[in-house]
Amino acid sequence: MLNIIAGTLSSGVAPVTSSYESIATVTVGAGGSSTITFSSIPSTYTHLQIRGIARTATNVSLGLRFNSDTASNYSRHYLNGNGASAGAGGGASSTSAYAGTTATATSAFGANVIDVLDYKDTNKYKTIRALSGGDNNGSGFVQFMSGNWRNTNAVSSIDIFQVDGDTITQYSSFALYGIKGV
Repeated sequence: MLNIIAGTLSSGVAPVTSSYESIATVTVGAGGSSTITFSSIPSTYTHLQIRGIARTATNVSLGLRFNSDTASNYSRHYLNGNGASAGAGGGASSTSAYAGTTATATSAFGANVIDVLDYKDTNKYKTIRALSGGDNNGSGFVQFMSGNWRNTNAVSSIDIFQVDGDTITQYSSFALYGIKGV
């Protein structure tokens, strides 16, 4: 069985890149930004993915809100580690979901991949999962986050911000992709 898998993986077949379509990209300019917003999201995909790099003055989690909803109807969970210790936590009635993390070193950015599953389905709550990590000049970290938005509305806009209100610094960048379904 392993030989079959190894043969398939080494066959040189390229992944299907037409499954992801770029929707929008935001790069933070001089002076920074308190919020990154993706608006007018088309409802032509099955899922969404956001890929981003971010830096702030404090190393804190990024928050995510849908459709400007600030009610306490988000859940959020996290697992993190830095090579020496690990942690976990979350909340059931939060005003945002976790979307990743930022780096504080002047030469580093935190990297984030955020999936928003079934974003246009009006029969279910929206699930979020994110993987992030970075290196603050020798003190690296990795985080896995998940959560949901307890609302059945289709997602038409997404706000990303730092949960303690810090400014996301210049050159931080986020790209929104639509994922086609079968």
